[in-house]
Amino acid sequence: MCVVLFDDNRERLEAMRQCVAERFHTFEVRCFTGVRETLEFLSSDLGRVVCVSLDHDLELVPDHEGPSVDPGTGREVADFLAERTAQCPVIIHSTNSAAAVGMECRLAEAGWTAIKVAPWGDLEWVRKSWFPTVRRAILDTARPPAEGTRDGASNGRSVTQAPEEAK
Repeated sequence: MCVVLFDDNRERLEAMRQCVAERFHTFEVRCFTGVRETLEFLSSDLGRVVCVSLDHDLELVPDHEGPSVDPGTGREVADFLAERTAQCPVIIHSTNSAAAVGMECRLAEAGWTAIKVAPWGDLEWVRKSWFPTVRRAILDTARPPAEGTRDGASNGRSVTQAPEEAK
């Protein structure tokens, strides 16, 4: 089983990877910083993914031989997922609230469970807000489906998590 993390910030990715590895030590954690490699992985391995976490905005990557390279956006990954059968929760962690809502709506309309987590502070939100959301989403997916639902993996819902500091 695998958790996919999509973000351009190496420190955030490492904090997220550590949280998942501590609690779900048997899961593989795949970290991606660009759309192309993310879509290549998901094209071949989506069937073993138990959770995807997406940032929206990625910074241009400097190229030592010329102009910067655009790594794409989380929306491109969300659109890719929305064209496939829903099977795992998608956590959207972006400070770009308008883009996050667009990703959330696109995924929910396609039957995916999409949950927004608003980053705050430096990295403390990863452990205090993001990871509890990821943990709940994975555990909820692992439970048998409730009577009268389509399946246990997705229900086409979207949920917005308030920042921990606002609670």
